[in-house]
Amino acid sequence: MRNTFYILLLLLLFSCGSNTQNKETAYDPYDYQIIKQHNFRKAAVSSAHPLASLVGKEILAKGGNAIDAAIAVQYALAVVYPNAGNIGGGGFMVVHTKDGESATIDFREKAPAAAFRDMYLDSEGNPIDTKSRDGHLAAGVPGTVKGMELAHEMFGSLDFKELIQPAIDLAEHGFAITAREARGLNRNKKDFQKYSTEPSAFVKESKWEEQDTLLQSDLASTLRRIQDQGAKGFYEGETADLIVQEMERGGGIISLEDLKSYEAVVRDPVVFDYKDYQIISMGLPSSGGILLQQMLRQLEEYPISEYGFQSKESVQLMVEIERRAYADRALYLGDADFVDVPVEALTNKEYLLSRMEDFTPLKASKSEDIEAGEVLLPTKEETTHFSIADELGNVVSLTTTINGAYGNRVVVGGAGFLLNNEMDDFSAKPGSPNKFGLLGAEANAIEPGKRMLSAMTPTVVLKDGKPLMVVGTPGGSTIITSVFQTLVNVLEFGLSPAEAVNSPKFHHQWKPDVIYVEKDYPKTLIAELEEMGYEFKERIPIGRTEVLMLEEGYINAVADKRGDDGVAGY
Repeated sequence: MRNTFYILLLLLLFSCGSNTQNKETAYDPYDYQIIKQHNFRKAAVSSAHPLASLVGKEILAKGGNAIDAAIAVQYALAVVYPNAGNIGGGGFMVVHTKDGESATIDFREKAPAAAFRDMYLDSEGNPIDTKSRDGHLAAGVPGTVKGMELAHEMFGSLDFKELIQPAIDLAEHGFAITAREARGLNRNKKDFQKYSTEPSAFVKESKWEEQDTLLQSDLASTLRRIQDQGAKGFYEGETADLIVQEMERGGGIISLEDLKSYEAVVRDPVVFDYKDYQIISMGLPSSGGILLQQMLRQLEEYPISEYGFQSKESVQLMVEIERRAYADRALYLGDADFVDVPVEALTNKEYLLSRMEDFTPLKASKSEDIEAGEVLLPTKEETTHFSIADELGNVVSLTTTINGAYGNRVVVGGAGFLLNNEMDDFSAKPGSPNKFGLLGAEANAIEPGKRMLSAMTPTVVLKDGKPLMVVGTPGGSTIITSVFQTLVNVLEFGLSPAEAVNSPKFHHQWKPDVIYVEKDYPKTLIAELEEMGYEFKERIPIGRTEVLMLEEGYINAVADKRGDDGVAGY
């Protein structure tokens, strides 16, 4: 009965002048299934929420291309997946078109103009972790809305108003939340109340339950301003005023000028060969593409496929490669618009081979003995990823974030969206770890207008010039190693995309000197590696990887088992 009422309500609204298409949507936001894996003939979407994937499918089925669908999915995730989907954060998009063109769009957040190097240190010069992670002062200038506008200008084919309309409908008329979403909203209730200065849609007196309706009228109004005015409807006018008023009430530093001056940027993609494959990934200020290039180029010198999946030899080799890459990351990488980063030297084959000279098979290295290499200078994890392929031959890999779960837990009063806590991705104090335990140096120190270093690694794999895989994941510092392992699992060990995504993962990031594993990681393998001298620590699930595999006339779409992720297509 409830579903019938909802459909009748939608039809009534559409007939009364709604600016969306005058037809019933192809999905029911109160009754939807989570499909984890399916082979599609023409087009597919894999994202963190089944409703967002269904939105993308509908755009594709109407003749939109993969970039159109990506824009629609991004905005839909801002409604149905508020713990990471966003308009108050940023991210990176990798596009490979049917014409063979590759491009990347950087819509990473920036430090506000009033930010300064030591803004999160106490009187003794020590980092105050909560200042860069919780509340208004943790927010960088959001980039998502400008990023989607730039993507549409470059590659879009449908009217932008049509692409954002599904998100408006979901915000205004609501959707049924999952059990996982209910737990997240309940768990963060006190933080929403503590850090937001006005009531929000995420807080109610009773506990959230599975199948409850989440209505977000303030967010719907914000999305309509974007629909009517484009990015100016966010970075200027009423929404910008609401953001600044929220900053003033909560002690934040984002100004009207910060918002008005923000620009998304087209970057050169990181492109390199790995055996018979071409890898296309994201460059700085993402560290993902550079580290992926380092790790795969080191790996190709070893007969990894002969070692076998989850063998002690293959895991040890990959751990030691990860260790050295993250040591380089800590010292050299930052926003290349602000610092000189020796990218060519760090990815030079001779240099990479030299990094493995002290590698000893079946014996653990110690991170205290491994530092960044010497090069010649010319420096709670909540993100989300989605992968899209259309029937024309275009593919998109997009990773977007507000950093921690629900960002800084500040809902902009009257605007209905959460802000990020991306300032924690800077090195608050060079040599001190951030939320994810990652270390950074001067290259990633805070400067006004600078983009903080990221681990997001949206990636496309080509074979014979055509898309073979579209892959990416959330996971903070584990993003790069998760993408690395997924690629190796498929390209070297011959695992299916579903096996590659859902097999238990491991992670090493140089410091702390420990191998993190998921709870279902093979205990016999852990014991073998412990005998070599490795230390292990069990942790929460690593990442939520979304993969499309395009071969033999099908798109094998896989959504990670670790969340409510779902696929859709036709």
